[in-house]
Amino acid sequence: MLYIIIGILLFGLLIAVHEAGHFFAAKALDVQVNEFAIGMGPALFSRQRGETLYALRILPIGGYCAMEGEDGESDNPRAFSRKAPWKRLIILAAGSAMNLVAGFLLVVILFTAAGSYAVPVVRDFMEGFPCAGETGLMPGDRILEINGKTVRVYSDVSTYLSAAGEGPKDLVVERNGEKVTLNGLPLNPQEYTVNGETVTMYGLYFDTETATFPGVVKQSWNTCLYFARAVWQSLGMLVTGQVGLRDMSGPVGIVSYLGEAGSQGGSVAAGLQNVCYVIGLIAINLAIMNMLPIPALDGGRIFFLLVTEGYHLLTRRTLDPKYEAYLHAGGFVLLLMLMAVITLSDILKLVN
Repeated sequence: MLYIIIGILLFGLLIAVHEAGHFFAAKALDVQVNEFAIGMGPALFSRQRGETLYALRILPIGGYCAMEGEDGESDNPRAFSRKAPWKRLIILAAGSAMNLVAGFLLVVILFTAAGSYAVPVVRDFMEGFPCAGETGLMPGDRILEINGKTVRVYSDVSTYLSAAGEGPKDLVVERNGEKVTLNGLPLNPQEYTVNGETVTMYGLYFDTETATFPGVVKQSWNTCLYFARAVWQSLGMLVTGQVGLRDMSGPVGIVSYLGEAGSQGGSVAAGLQNVCYVIGLIAINLAIMNMLPIPALDGGRIFFLLVTEGYHLLTRRTLDPKYEAYLHAGGFVLLLMLMAVITLSDILKLVN
């Protein structure tokens, strides 16, 4: 329960950070903000400060920064719709930018607190490992590529080996300061005995590095790139039908998963580290998903902004903003319906 509560708070914090990006960008560019809300539905708390109503709403599934003239024309000179296109683009992109920054800083804090982190450098092999030796892998080898894909962090190794499936793998490693190409290694998961238990693994032990400021910054950046690739791969699997709605998770499923990740830590400190690591992944996920060109999302608004400005440059005519408002309103309704279906699916999975 502790980790679930922490997960809900951190998830809400990510939403607050996202909306704060829009809010501060709008204020900095002199756009009137009518309401800044965290959550959806009826307000638990609200207070009017100047021109802006600040609200905390009951459902922790989103939030919004309502700007004057955001979904239509307005005579107010400080309306969003009356600002220069570049200013509107900055405001729309600021939410995702803040999530990227939040995810990066969270990972930096985690690696700094841990004091060390795993790196894709081979330390040793499990007994019976078939690819050891001068023509295979050796202790001290830093894995640089697997089947042509660049390995930046330790997690890339298992990801790329798993994606390659059964069969021989082509690796490039750094050995004694030189690049060495290892083609056709039979590097596949097999059964090994670890602490008296039989497990299916690749048979590799990896080294760790002590955290230094330059190292932590580089490792955190590469970890965020790893998160981003994971999001794009998941989107690709969704588009190609490799995964379906049952494999997607909404707030209920995410909080449940955070609780599981925390409970698997073995201690409160390790559990908190697991939860924060997943929250870092979610922060990058939110940043990317919100920039997709889907109506009602920031990416959809940016896409429509570019289309309307391009249309104006070509024809010297302006598209009626009510059509954009209709499009985003319809997209918002569809997103709410999708969220309801995913939430129901999350609840059924928990019940079952």
